[in-house]
This record gives sequence, C-alpha cells and structure tokens, in this order.
Amino acid sequence: MLVATICLGLAAPHAWAENSTELNLPCRNAILVNVNTGTVLYEQGPDDEVPIASITKVMTLLLTLEAVEAGKVSMTDIVPISEHAYNMGGSQIWLEPGEQFTLDELIKAICICSANDAAVAVAEFVGGSEPVFAEMMNAKAKELGMNHTHFVNACGLDEAGHYSSARDVSIMSMELLKHPKILEYCGIWMDSLRNGETQMVNTNKLLKSYPGITGLKTGTTNGAGVCISASAERDGMSLLAVVLGSPSSGERFEAATQLLDYGFANYETAEFPSIAGRVETLPVKGGVSQQVTLSYEIPEKILLKKGEGKKLTAETTLPQQMEAPVQKGEKVGEVTLKTEQSVIGTYPVTAAGDVSKMDFSTAFSLLSHAIFTL
Repeated sequence: MLVATICLGLAAPHAWAENSTELNLPCRNAILVNVNTGTVLYEQGPDDEVPIASITKVMTLLLTLEAVEAGKVSMTDIVPISEHAYNMGGSQIWLEPGEQFTLDELIKAICICSANDAAVAVAEFVGGSEPVFAEMMNAKAKELGMNHTHFVNACGLDEAGHYSSARDVSIMSMELLKHPKILEYCGIWMDSLRNGETQMVNTNKLLKSYPGITGLKTGTTNGAGVCISASAERDGMSLLAVVLGSPSSGERFEAATQLLDYGFANYETAEFPSIAGRVETLPVKGGVSQQVTLSYEIPEKILLKKGEGKKLTAETTLPQQMEAPVQKGEKVGEVTLKTEQSVIGTYPVTAAGDVSKMDFSTAFSLLSHAIFTL
C-alpha cells in the first residue's frame, strides 16, 4: 500500500508516511485516489493488466464529450444505428437498425444502464467506425499516461488484447470528471426511452446507499469479474475508488464502500492558507527595471490527515532584493506550509519575467529613446 501522485500538473502532495492499514477488500485490484490533488491513498495490485468490462465506457464517454465540447458533434444530433451496434450482446437497450436516437439519449443509456449497443453506436458516430474509435481511445490513453491499457472495442466486452489497470482506470475516470456534465447523467436513478416503453435503472446501486456518491461507471463480464469506478464527494473533498475483479455485485459495492469510507475517515482537503509576508514584487539592483513581479507556485487545495486543516500556516522566505540579471522562472524564494507539529511542504516562488542587467549601451539606448519620444 503506497501513497503517491498520479496526476500531472499538480503541486507536490503531502509526503505521507506509509499507511499500515490493510483493508480486507473482496476484489482482485483496487485503488483510492483523492481527486482534488491526485494523491493515491490506497492501492492493491494497481498496475495489473486485466479486463475491465464496461468501465471501458469511461473512455468512450470522455472522447464523446470532448467531441461535443470541440463542436464536432452535438447532443441533439441523430445517431444512426448500424447492424454492428444492433448485434452487441450483454447489457443493452435493444437498438434496432434504422431507429433514431439523439446523442444525448444514447449517452444517457450508456451512463444509466451501461448499454453496449448504445456505446458502439456512439463510437461509430464519433469515430466513423468502432475500430477507428478504438484507435482514438488508445491515442488518448497514451496522452494521459495510461501505460497498462489497450483498447480493442468501445463497450468493454471481453476480447483478446483489451485490458487496463486500476491505476489507469483512475486516470481516465478523473479526466472524465473534469467534464461536469457527466455527473448529471451518472446521477440519474431511473429514466426511459421510446416514450416510456424502455425503462432504464442505474447499475450503480451506491446512488441509493452511499452518502455523497456522484458516479461513475460499473462493469461486469466473465473475464473481468464485477467492477466499479465510484466517485464521491463530502465537505469539498472528492474521492475516486476503483474496484476490479470482485466475485459478485454486492462485493463490488462493499469494496468501493470500504475504500471511500477509509478515505473520508482519515483525510480531508483544505484551502491553501493566506501566506504571511507575501509580497507581489521584489526590488532589483542594477537592472533595466527596478523591480520584478513574483509568481507563487502553490496549489489551491491541500490533502491532509483528518483534523489538520484548521492548523495550517504558510510563510515566505524571500531576499530583500534581487541582483540583475533575473530570468523568468528563476527561483527567488519559497513558501513553507506547516501544521502545529511539522512542515507539510515547500513551494517555490519564482520570477514572473526577465529583468536585464543595466550596462552603458542599454542605458544610452533608453536615454535616447526617452529624448526622441518627448
């Protein structure tokens, strides 16, 4: 069990000591991640390459929403239903070739009842064909740093060469969570299609049993076992629990509940506190400009052990002035974040721009410019 960061572009998280807690999870693979900071709070076989069933549809939904936001497709577009989509087995909404559904309706069917036929129809609509869409899925996985993933289809039915890992599922799930629209669909408990003729009930039963649950995706096949990527939020802290390879649906939800309970019971997120001694500029000696603007590279939120959030303080260590030349990005000082007991971390303060050194030729050029612009 380790604590590490899996998201790029995030400030360094709290350097946690290794947690000795062992959860008795009824599943093959699992990971618990703090969505706010990208910090891994618990893991169990996180990089094993295994089938993931319909959790595959997380990537299908991600690419579809990206296509909508890029203006390539619209939620009101009519999606044609092919023979290939019609022939999908497993969970489905019994699409018939020639039927007409909007993209919005099919996304809803994917999120609520994990419809394989709807996922393939959407993949064909966005990518032109399911094989081309699978190539898009693999390209996105590579872009996100999902190093233990290869997609062959858009719905997650067992197929040779189609696999992912708990860590990679968490990466694409957190990327999908950046699109708030998805939680509107995932939070629907019951809905219908075909003017009420086709009833849809959400496969994520945690919506009815777990306080704070927000999504995200379930999956079940013979090869993958019973799986879930479950997102939840309480008191401003968002968690994601990925469970792969449970023996039964009930054990899948039990494992996800254990993971989320562990996270909410032991951790909290807090806003970065106001910084004592913060200044926005520093004097520069011998420069063409008399001061340089500072950039504070601090995160918006900090992950902490439960109860530490109210004890945070932050202070700067900065020089009285800088000597020219100063280069943009040059480290000027740092911010130290503390609790009452210990230092949590340090964050750099850098120069936000260049300040060249003043020499005779530069001074003469500036003087000449000033004279001729009078």
